Amino acid sequence: MPQQQISLPAKLINGGIAGIVGVTCVFPIDLAKTRLQNQRPGQQVYKNMVDCLIKTVRSEGYFGMYRGAAVNLTLVTPEKAIKLAANDFFRQHLNKDGKGLTVFKEMLAGCGAGMCQVVITTPMEMLKIQLQDAGRLVAQQRVPVVMSPTKLVATNTMLSRSYNVVPAPRAVSAIAIARELFQTQGIQGLYKGLGATILRDVPFSMVYFPLFANLNRLGKPSIDESSPFYWAFLSGCVAGSTAAIAVNPVDVVKTRLQSMNKAANEETYNSVADCVRKIMRTEGPSAFMKGAGCRALVIAPLFGIAQVMYFVGVGEYILDNYSPMRVLSP
Repeated sequence: MPQQQISLPAKLINGGIAGIVGVTCVFPIDLAKTRLQNQRPGQQVYKNMVDCLIKTVRSEGYFGMYRGAAVNLTLVTPEKAIKLAANDFFRQHLNKDGKGLTVFKEMLAGCGAGMCQVVITTPMEMLKIQLQDAGRLVAQQRVPVVMSPTKLVATNTMLSRSYNVVPAPRAVSAIAIARELFQTQGIQGLYKGLGATILRDVPFSMVYFPLFANLNRLGKPSIDESSPFYWAFLSGCVAGSTAAIAVNPVDVVKTRLQSMNKAANEETYNSVADCVRKIMRTEGPSAFMKGAGCRALVIAPLFGIAQVMYFVGVGEYILDNYSPMRVLSP
């Protein structure tokens, strides 16, 4: 049987649409994950995910849960598109003989996809984390601090005792943060935490893609038929949540390294090794699983939706219906 060629533009469209839909659905949980991961012992503002979301809505309004979403919605299209299309490309390249892929080759394809996506993922998460964590920093302040693009701290820092909420952080745009980083640190400022991002995303892809491929294969009625869309969704959810929990310790390290602004008494980190050592010494091994539940809840539907959109073939449908050949034909 001749090997089916992938349509790169179609895969890019599929990945982009999937990323936008997924981020819109699960971004508030991702915000809670970032804030929980950055909490230190003795300075806990949020007890758990639900408590974090409730306090965020009370103090920052409904759209406070989407603080930093604009960055993700802008960059998640190329990020998810690159990730999914790259995995397809590497799988096809490794399966030139048409004999199918071993688990090792599937892991290699996932590794390649993870390496490709960090070009977009690192600056995207660098900017997103500053915006997401601003509310937590405000909650831990007790004296007025002047706001600037690199100090995401609000001037009103008194907690509301009657409602047990924190004041909303003053709005700062991702563009202002990016401009400040670029002017003060150059392009490397936007790529702070690149090593940790690679250490997270490459293993994630090496776990996720082979696991998804094998789970999805179980739902095929026959070799020549595709799995139903609900099976692709469930496979994406299971594979995504499993991979997310597996790499959560590195995600905690990445979040800490990429957080530019620290509350009083919070440690700074010079490298991945330094971060791991200090977290282990001051917070213990359990700190590396902070936000694991939130991350699983984010990744599961995100990749479930992604795989449904990807395998339904929305991109192929759009290109087929709006191609020049079709428009010009009678």
